[in-house]
Amino acid sequence: MTAATAALGPELVTGSGSGATADDAETVMSWADFRAWERQLTATGGCTRPIRLRGRITAIDRATGELATVYDSASEPGGVVSVACGNRREDACLPCSQVYKRDARQLVRAGLAGGKGIPETIAAHPCVFATFTAPSFGPVHSRRMRGKTVLLCRPRRDHKERRCPHGRDISCATRHVEDDPRLGRPLCPDCYDYEAAVLFNAHAADLWRRFVTYLPRHLARLAGVTQKTLRAQVRARFVKVAEYQARGVVHFHAVIRLDAPGQDYQSPSAPYTAALLGDAVRSAAAAVRIAVPGQHGPAMTLTFGAPQGTDVRLVRRDDVTGTGHPLNHQAVANYIAKYATKTVTAPGLPAARLHHLAEVESLRCPPHYKQMIATAWQLGGHRHSGRLRAWAHMLGYGGHFLTKSRRYSVTFGQLRAARTEHRRAQRHPDGERDPGADPWMRPSFS
Repeated sequence: MTAATAALGPELVTGSGSGATADDAETVMSWADFRAWERQLTATGGCTRPIRLRGRITAIDRATGELATVYDSASEPGGVVSVACGNRREDACLPCSQVYKRDARQLVRAGLAGGKGIPETIAAHPCVFATFTAPSFGPVHSRRMRGKTVLLCRPRRDHKERRCPHGRDISCATRHVEDDPRLGRPLCPDCYDYEAAVLFNAHAADLWRRFVTYLPRHLARLAGVTQKTLRAQVRARFVKVAEYQARGVVHFHAVIRLDAPGQDYQSPSAPYTAALLGDAVRSAAAAVRIAVPGQHGPAMTLTFGAPQGTDVRLVRRDDVTGTGHPLNHQAVANYIAKYATKTVTAPGLPAARLHHLAEVESLRCPPHYKQMIATAWQLGGHRHSGRLRAWAHMLGYGGHFLTKSRRYSVTFGQLRAARTEHRRAQRHPDGERDPGADPWMRPSFS
């Protein structure tokens, strides 16, 4: 029997680019090889930068000690097994980030409306959607909205007389469009506090942990009970996602819900309402303080932005915001999932860690972000944690982009395990014998 063959141009096989022509050399692939390549591409979900593994699985006959190869990656296209990279960032791998986004949406939605093993009665629990932003580190270009009207960026009637200490005009009468490259850039780079901005990114996760500690205390105070009584009556669950603002500083979006103690997702007693939870969130966020050593001067106090820095809104099935869009479980889940896969979008930003000062100096990203990276590198060599240099390419932020409390809803691991079982059942409807489950099977991959 003769296997069918297919001639593939160099654009598909060697990646020679759009300049390749029909006269260039062809690569011949058998139909069986093409189907194997297609199966591997499907298994990785179209990942643009898959992890390539080489190895084999061998079985040992207990009676004779004979080795038999059960599987060898040499039989695969290119002699490797491709595994999806699983990167959450859209700019790194779009197919894998879409899977992460869908999982994040299901994770958030399950904690708001039920599903995935969570009862639907969870939708009646007190719940708020809160945004925690950083304070101002200096005037920057921004796109301000009033309804659907774009307002002037930073209008000043006395802009001709009043200037910053460095003699620059810090007013802007532009109505910025969404993709204006000036958005987030300081009007005076010399006035902008880059050190505080980088330190806020570096300690943003610490600020959040302190907020989680303070929230039950403030909730107990507003409810008029002791903390011991509060723990016996109610527990706060949350899911939180970090997002970069255009100025390169992170802020948090969080869904915070109240449950009765226990593992059965019961509703708390009547005194604990969504309005009470919202007041406690604002009070706890305003009380968060962290003192960190400055580079040249005294200790610096980091806080969330105030008073407008913490925006708290109630989540209801029928609630409609001032924009005319319902702030229900579906809208919140979509909003959080949207930002779970995004990062700073600017040309020239490094995609991996920097290891030498020369790499920082050779960056060709916008000057604002380059200055933040350089500041993080400089702070990492002083009294601050050396991990600032490890996360300089992330503008100082080294925390997770999506975190949740244990009992908020399902986990990413449970969602991925369910997807794996579903695909296995599709490929093997009569059941699959897993050779790795036998103790005498020895997989070896590299």
